[in-house]
Amino acid sequence: MARKPKGSVPVSDDDSLKPIADSDMDSMFVLPLSLIPLQTPALKDARMIKNVRLRSVIEIFQDEKTGSGQVEIEVLGKMFDWPPDQVHPDLAVLRRLALLPSYDVYSLRISLREHGIPVNDYAALKLSPEKSQELTRYMVLFTRPLMKMIYADENVTIESYDDLLKLFRDPDVRKARQRLEQMAKSMGIEIHEVPRFLEDYGDTFLSLSYFRYCLDRLEPYFTACVDSLKPIRSHFQLKQDANLMKVCDTIEEVVNTLAASISGRLEVFERRTGEMWDHITQAEFREIKSMIERFHVTIGAALCGLTVKMNAYARMFPRHNAGGPVKRADFMTAEMIQGIELIRDIEKKYAPPV
Repeated sequence: MARKPKGSVPVSDDDSLKPIADSDMDSMFVLPLSLIPLQTPALKDARMIKNVRLRSVIEIFQDEKTGSGQVEIEVLGKMFDWPPDQVHPDLAVLRRLALLPSYDVYSLRISLREHGIPVNDYAALKLSPEKSQELTRYMVLFTRPLMKMIYADENVTIESYDDLLKLFRDPDVRKARQRLEQMAKSMGIEIHEVPRFLEDYGDTFLSLSYFRYCLDRLEPYFTACVDSLKPIRSHFQLKQDANLMKVCDTIEEVVNTLAASISGRLEVFERRTGEMWDHITQAEFREIKSMIERFHVTIGAALCGLTVKMNAYARMFPRHNAGGPVKRADFMTAEMIQGIELIRDIEKKYAPPV
């Protein structure tokens, strides 16, 4: 299992939880509608988001002071005076977008094509340069075996995936060049083609790094959420509520089971990518790339649902002593449990056939 790098979890010094605030393109649950060719000008600056109940809604505005201005998709017709006797083209597209389980860029690449939803520019479906740079420390976990194989005896420093590619574009160390030639031969390509070959698969490594990063940073949120169920269960009055106890059990089960499932899947991918350098071939590379991409939507859907729920928890209870058992119980029954079945059944609905 790859160890998570230090400093990867956004928790403040006093152990309070901060809501996760990614840019639109780096987010699990935000889809900027500027990516989609819509006819209604006012929608081009809006976003589709997954709300705390995991319903897809249109966010017209968002501000720390005024909050989030959310509109149900089916209400847009009245807002924009769309003809009531026919389905507006934008409404048809938005309905399909609402069905997508996650808005992370890797899931979107697959889901948008599968649902026949047009995009202004598919090349725009990528993480921001800032997020890609932030994931460098994760990328190194996947490329370290390759570095050992080629530059085992040399003192080289890798701070980004681009640094790795530069080393392979200009292997000026004699031993490294010999090993690189051997690698190229085993893959059936010319040595000058190796950097391009690795570059083609860099995005796959980046997707694994992204998903691992998203899971790692949720760990303190999982712990805080599950721990907050203990005083609810031990409260002299609340523990008499059988339905509330069932809600607590369901929330704990979904969080723990889904986190373990994602982690297990990522560990398999990480192990396979580590092993492939020992017997590197183009066929092995393509097989692993395909295997990882088949599960993009499944992992993305699970992380999207968990991120939305943990974000809502962090906003309501940013500190461990914020709110008593009664307030937390109300939140669990009114917000946290709502839509939980959508993430509980993700494996059944989105996992590709083995």
